[in-house]
Amino acid sequence: MPPSETAALSPAALLAAMPFAAQLGIELHEAAPDRAVGSLPWSPESCTAGGILHGGALMALADSVGAVCAYLNLPRGAGTSTVESKTNFLRAVASGRVHATARPLHVGGTLIVVQTDLRDDKDRLVGQTTQTQIVLAAKGGATG
Repeated sequence: MPPSETAALSPAALLAAMPFAAQLGIELHEAAPDRAVGSLPWSPESCTAGGILHGGALMALADSVGAVCAYLNLPRGAGTSTVESKTNFLRAVASGRVHATARPLHVGGTLIVVQTDLRDDKDRLVGQTTQTQIVLAAKGGATG
């Protein structure tokens, strides 16, 4: 892969392509087809009653990191969009940072399924998201 393409797929460049994620404070630490890693700091602006991190913030973290993982598994020129997402919330987060690790469960020509584990600073599982991404063919071509 030419250096310009490698730079274009850096975690910083991928995050820049997702302004909503950046606005929420999501950080992307690693980005590869077999694993994407990001995190979100606890903040009072992202909480529900009682200072608990909002489930929507956790879902946005999982969706963003999972989407990066799916994107990096696409055929050249194809796009993707989430068609289904399911999250199990297992533990409240009242401080620190939530760490997301996304891995592909299935990479096909039509669908990509990604599982994202959400963990707190003590490495306890706080949530798990499974999302299905559709593979959108490049205009004028096949997806491979």
